Amino acid sequence: MIKYFIPFEKTSKINRTVIITAWLVLLIAFWFIGTSGQKHLFPSPSQVLTGFTELYKEGLVVHIFNSLKLCFISIFLATIISLLFAYLWPIPLLKPVSEFITKFRFLPFTGLSFYITMVIHEARMMQVWILVIFLTTFLTTSLIAVVKDIPQEEFDHAKMLKCTRWEVLWQVIILGRLDYVIDVIRQNLAITWMMLVTVESIVVASGGLGFLIKNSDKFMNTGRIIALQIIILLIGLGLDSAINFLRKAIFRYSKI
Repeated sequence: MIKYFIPFEKTSKINRTVIITAWLVLLIAFWFIGTSGQKHLFPSPSQVLTGFTELYKEGLVVHIFNSLKLCFISIFLATIISLLFAYLWPIPLLKPVSEFITKFRFLPFTGLSFYITMVIHEARMMQVWILVIFLTTFLTTSLIAVVKDIPQEEFDHAKMLKCTRWEVLWQVIILGRLDYVIDVIRQNLAITWMMLVTVESIVVASGGLGFLIKNSDKFMNTGRIIALQIIILLIGLGLDSAINFLRKAIFRYSKI
């Protein structure tokens, strides 16, 4: 037992499972004990369970699919745009453009949505392009960092094989870093899923989990709010695990 308190101590898979299970049991026990009194800030398990039931009756499954559809469309468009900027970054004439795009990640989210609503009036498209513009800045930054981290030896090796500069771009940067691209998408998907609820709560016409949270918050229904938070967390973890599994299945040589 003492060894579990020592930094960098190696543990088996069974021991890690035991440790995680113990923490979950403690968390659940704390939840039940902390909400056992008459007055409590956090909703009780029964209130959360009631929240799940109410949400299901109000079309929870449909709202989840609406949110997932918005997430996948946004991440797809943002990935295409970001890859274009990242792959053009080695070209001197276009490098300033790609780097300028990365600076937009410092823009406030509210100001961005204000200008989008002036141009686009359809609710769903408004949500999509707010997320696409927001996500493109972070994806481009991460993808350019991947290109910068490629060892010089790989470029030298391609040149020794008599590859032209365009072939170097294709073989070393594009084909040679596809597994890194998937990992970058996986990391930024968490940002997309987190911001999704905020965007849906700003533009509520298309429904989604953000719409449900905003309604629950309006009526101070804490049981429903926590139930939605649990659903959002579980779906986010599921998406992350699915992409990570896909990366390992396709690129078995990857050690990331």
